[in-house]
Amino acid sequence: MSEATIEPPKHHTSPSPKVGFVSLGCPKALTDSELILTQLSAEGYQTSKTFEGADLVIVNTCGFIDEAVKESLDTIGEALAANGKVIVTGCLGAKAGEGGGNLVQQMHPSVLAVTGPHATQEVMDAVHQHLPKPHDPFLDLVPGGFGVAGLKLTPRHYAYLKISEGCNHRCTFCIIPSMRGDLVSRPVGDVLNEARALFEGGVKELLVVSQDTSAYGVDVKYRMGFWDGKPVKTRLVDLAEQLGRLAEPYGAWVRLHYVYPYPSVDEVLPLMAEGLVLPYLDVPFQHSHPDVLRRMKRPASGERNLERIQRWRELCPAIVLRSTFIAGFPGETEEEFEHLLAFMREARLDRAGCFAYSDVQGAAANDLPGALPMALRQERRSRFMAVAEAVSADKLRERIGSSLQVLVDSAPALGRKGGVGRSYADAPEIDGTVQLLPPQKISKTLKVGEFTRALVVDTRGHDLVAVPQ
Repeated sequence: MSEATIEPPKHHTSPSPKVGFVSLGCPKALTDSELILTQLSAEGYQTSKTFEGADLVIVNTCGFIDEAVKESLDTIGEALAANGKVIVTGCLGAKAGEGGGNLVQQMHPSVLAVTGPHATQEVMDAVHQHLPKPHDPFLDLVPGGFGVAGLKLTPRHYAYLKISEGCNHRCTFCIIPSMRGDLVSRPVGDVLNEARALFEGGVKELLVVSQDTSAYGVDVKYRMGFWDGKPVKTRLVDLAEQLGRLAEPYGAWVRLHYVYPYPSVDEVLPLMAEGLVLPYLDVPFQHSHPDVLRRMKRPASGERNLERIQRWRELCPAIVLRSTFIAGFPGETEEEFEHLLAFMREARLDRAGCFAYSDVQGAAANDLPGALPMALRQERRSRFMAVAEAVSADKLRERIGSSLQVLVDSAPALGRKGGVGRSYADAPEIDGTVQLLPPQKISKTLKVGEFTRALVVDTRGHDLVAVPQ
């Protein structure tokens, strides 16, 4: 048979269907988006950068606080106006509206389908119904992916690794368990296989996320798993050690997020002191006063958090701590709020964010007595941030004169005019950065996704200013 008589398969003769995609919300939602995009790519769908250029649009929503709900509903409306064919997934998709119906369908009845979070198959079923698969799965490839880790929406040098889904706690200000369910830990072997694929693909920073990272394995009673023929417990300290060992040959970082302040976290600190895991903890304290924490139904008591922080710093003096807090929680007295300010001054957290309490629909805290006026909530948030920013500025100034390893995020013209990076103290998008000045050596260049040493010479707001060495 001559070459001229061979007809290419039909899926090569027509353009692949295009799907527009918007991912809103937290890193946990981002990992859901990555799973969906990986499956779309594996089945031959292309992605569109615009609503207008897509055959349909998927919107992965957030429904945690009122501002996020509004942003999600507005984005759905924009996609409907520009495209007309929209599938909705994510936390807002699980949220009930008035009368118990689905909120999204009540607000936007013309959407094609609505699913809740971590619902890759349900989303794909809706896509197949409204935009049939373009070709045979036996011929499928995932260009630009990380093997078993799939596609990522982050820059290629860092990635989020979700180790569990859901949460067993019932904090009164939170509705996440009603949307994402109880804790379900991923098999430890699956987590480690994904991590290895990411490191092999060039990832230099792995950000471990979940709703409650400290609780990893609680649901399976810390069951013994196997990976590469070795027994590994489904437990945070064991997982962190294995991730650190995996990262070592690649010179990569492992960073822990959403770590509740349980006593068991102490076991992870030696791994930080050894250099296997970054000496950085993202700990959602939320408040300091015991009575407020009881009203919040927080799983860890506040009475001993100062002692715990002191213990962590003894175990690993280089540790950097970041946290989030809520100001103006129902019933919060001025005395309780002053307790929080005193805690912040004494704890000297490196980074801290604060939300004014939001009356999230469905949150049990809305029924608590003593709701504060929104103006007072905002005023207390501002007072807290003034204290937090002063502490953070002091901590940053202490770094002047030190030499830090910096992961480069931006380096136009090979960094000849400088660049932007992050030290171990800076998680992407939520912390500060290291503003890199032009190198003093002509031969010195900077490259995105690679590390450089830099000497800290100044501070600028939340950022450090440093000269590459």
